[in-house]
Amino acid sequence: MKLKLGVVIILASLITSCNTTIKDKTEKNVVKFSYQKLTGVGEDSVYNRRDNSDIIKVDHTYYMWYTRMDSPVTSGYWGTIWYATSNDEGNTWKEEGMALGLGNEGEFDSHSVFTPNILAYKGKYYLYYTGVKPTLGNKNKEFEGNSITDITAIGLAVSDSPDGPFIRVENNPILEISDIASDFDSFRIDDASLLVRDDRIWLFYKGRSIIDGKDGPKRTKMSVAYAYKVEGPYKKHDGPLLDKSHEVLIWQKDGGIASLASINSTINYAKDGECFSVLQDSLKEFPKAPGLYRPHLENGNPNTEIPGWGISMIQKKGLAYLVRFEMK
Repeated sequence: MKLKLGVVIILASLITSCNTTIKDKTEKNVVKFSYQKLTGVGEDSVYNRRDNSDIIKVDHTYYMWYTRMDSPVTSGYWGTIWYATSNDEGNTWKEEGMALGLGNEGEFDSHSVFTPNILAYKGKYYLYYTGVKPTLGNKNKEFEGNSITDITAIGLAVSDSPDGPFIRVENNPILEISDIASDFDSFRIDDASLLVRDDRIWLFYKGRSIIDGKDGPKRTKMSVAYAYKVEGPYKKHDGPLLDKSHEVLIWQKDGGIASLASINSTINYAKDGECFSVLQDSLKEFPKAPGLYRPHLENGNPNTEIPGWGISMIQKKGLAYLVRFEMK
């Protein structure tokens, strides 16, 4: 069944996260989201799939990575990373196999690997992902999903081909939580979203503070870390860039960077990539945990406008599956 969704979004004058004011905007911008069922990695009775990467094109083939779980598990905290290919702009997919399994016992990613993203850079393919290990002290070596000790970290694996094999880099994890409890990312970091800008790798991510406990998910914030080499070291920006930003989706726009902040239903913009202001608000029925087809992530990282289609997630009644969307 094809879902038809639309939203009308009015550009507004608001305060930026850098405490500067943007001028009033009277132009109206109508953004319409339309959704289409896809085949190959859509709704499935055997496996659940969620939290897909952005999409890249290699030669004439589109590639996407995502978290897969055995049904009826819907949470990525019990997943591994798989990938699929398409030859028709994301309508039909073929699941190719597992791209990254669990880390070795005792490592930060030994229980689950999830929320992948991709960057093609200087002839290699870099797979960013989130990892978690079993709960510290759990006698059965199980993952509890608590709000106290089950921290996450962001890892990286590299391959000469989008089809793998992907090998973990030696300095994994490449980005870890803050050791200062009051910081916004002192408990969880997740959702890498990449950009090459000013000869640096920009790694946008979301964070949760340990002091927020079970309220952490609804207080998630977005920030960025920078590196001159893909493998790092990465230096974090001083504090968050966006409040109320659970899923992390960024893309190039008008020489700057746009971002979807899902908790407060806004699209934000920063000419410099850091000082974000609300560009569009009151989003309705926007894609969940989305990834866009982003040519910026391909070899050469071309500075081109995105074509406006991607893949997102639907989760309902014990199911998690992927759908295609268009953004116009």
